[in-house]
Amino acid sequence: MNKQQWLLIALLALAGCNAGSEPSADQHGDDHAEEAPTGPNGGRLLEDGTFALELAIFEAGVDPEFHAWATANGAPVAPRDVSLTVELARLGGAVDRIDFTPQTGFLRGNQTVHEPHSFDVTVVARHEGREHRFEYESYEGRTTIAANVASDAGIGTATAGPGSIRDEIVLYGAVGPDTTRVRQVHARFPGVIRSVARNVGDAVRAGEALATIESNESLQTYSVAAPIAGTITQRHAAPGEQTDADSLFEIADFSTVWAELDVFSRDRPRLREGLPVAISTDNGLTATGSIGYLAPVGNRASQSLTARVVLDNSDGRWTPGQFVEGRVTVATTPVDLAVPLSALQRFREFDVVFAQVGDTYEVRMLTLGRRDASSVEVLEGLAPGTTYVTENSYLIKADIEKAGASHDH
Repeated sequence: MNKQQWLLIALLALAGCNAGSEPSADQHGDDHAEEAPTGPNGGRLLEDGTFALELAIFEAGVDPEFHAWATANGAPVAPRDVSLTVELARLGGAVDRIDFTPQTGFLRGNQTVHEPHSFDVTVVARHEGREHRFEYESYEGRTTIAANVASDAGIGTATAGPGSIRDEIVLYGAVGPDTTRVRQVHARFPGVIRSVARNVGDAVRAGEALATIESNESLQTYSVAAPIAGTITQRHAAPGEQTDADSLFEIADFSTVWAELDVFSRDRPRLREGLPVAISTDNGLTATGSIGYLAPVGNRASQSLTARVVLDNSDGRWTPGQFVEGRVTVATTPVDLAVPLSALQRFREFDVVFAQVGDTYEVRMLTLGRRDASSVEVLEGLAPGTTYVTENSYLIKADIEKAGASHDH
């Protein structure tokens, strides 16, 4: 069974996971958000006897912050007469404590409510000597997947930590033969070609007979042997022809080949021999090497010069003439936190990864910095040491988004 089939089975398995999962709605409410009462300002309405508190996350033109409005016996309570604290217990154990200060007509939280807005909420309000306590769940971008299901789906994880970002120059070129492994085969003595044993495309061993020639002087027949092992790439010999100084065969040993990359004047000052290069093709072939030769003069027609990378081709993957891309690393910058690009997903308007705590997965909205072809620097949104999804993260996103709910407060 191929990988795509396994992933399809995994996705179907995930569709059945929700029975034992946390609410997977992209929203700021509990798992019965439609049933939670709301107040006149659109926030969650919390009631304890004759005292009521409306609590909402306000983010129109400001960083997200809590606003609250209190009433007693249906009448507004002056903000200065209420002492209010909200604690947000996040996945992984962190707790945000938010205190409130009176404003004109409402109470305002004293800190930003950071993304994701997903937490267990504890609200403690004091009014006229009495404490009113409320607790509820408000989950966003969260789901629970059993460990065996996650394993079967190929969901891989890593621990967030330092990395490096490469400064790269992208060059293009093609695969060519290693000319140090190409031989022209000539007759030792002029004569008439009596037989030819090999043709273009044939593999030959060193010392193997390629043709027989009757010498003009001695009239003796002798063999022309392959000087190296390789593949015949040219043949200029046919029975009955007279030999001269021209080559009869060309043999190339393709066990190593060259990736010859075009370098233009704007990039030349940054390149030197020994720099690492990642070679790839459109059909997925990859290899790593280094610049072994940088031509001192350029091609007048194309205004480019050649950077050469030697590739091992003992398995025959690389064929002369293939177009290739070469990513040359000219510098490497260490960063405090980096994640592979393969881990990123889009969630609402954010680039995200999914943190894992036990069997629970939850979105982490990221602020990103520098990037290269494989990794990106994380400036904010993911704590070092966090376990996060690196492989098949789209399955987590799909499971979270199945509910299709909106991000609201």
